[in-house]
Amino acid sequence: MAEELRRQILDYMESHNTMTLATCQGDIPWAATVFYASDGFRLYFFSAPDSRHCQNLAMNPRVAVTIQEDYHDWRKIKGIQLEGKVAAVSSLLEKGKAMAAYLRKYPEVMKIFTDPASGALHRAFLKVKFYCVVAERIYYIDNEQGFGKRQELVIGESTK
Repeated sequence: MAEELRRQILDYMESHNTMTLATCQGDIPWAATVFYASDGFRLYFFSAPDSRHCQNLAMNPRVAVTIQEDYHDWRKIKGIQLEGKVAAVSSLLEKGKAMAAYLRKYPEVMKIFTDPASGALHRAFLKVKFYCVVAERIYYIDNEQGFGKRQELVIGESTK
């Protein structure tokens, strides 16, 4: 059962492109939608360090994330809810993993952003940083398996 749940979660993460990232500074919550690329249960995104969500992350690395589609039929709702922590990607090894994940998922976009000839897009890419969501708990929702069907996967060191 746990292995099937792991596969469902990983497949869902790999087949979607955006996540809603919920951050908080003090008692003021904030949510932002960002593109991501996954490597196992690690979710990489890049963003400007001066964005509101990154400023919040600098003060409080705890996050909640959702990944879902915009469903018209509640019986078909599927999605991911997770809680974890975010860290700026700083080591060369981790930056390589983040770039590799993005290249696998968005090869054409990465070519544009990393090509100096693309001008403003390349300059914008030079100002962003990669971040990594490290999931601690993931909930997989699948109403096709029953109304409100939600399964929990606790991520330990061996599953990250």
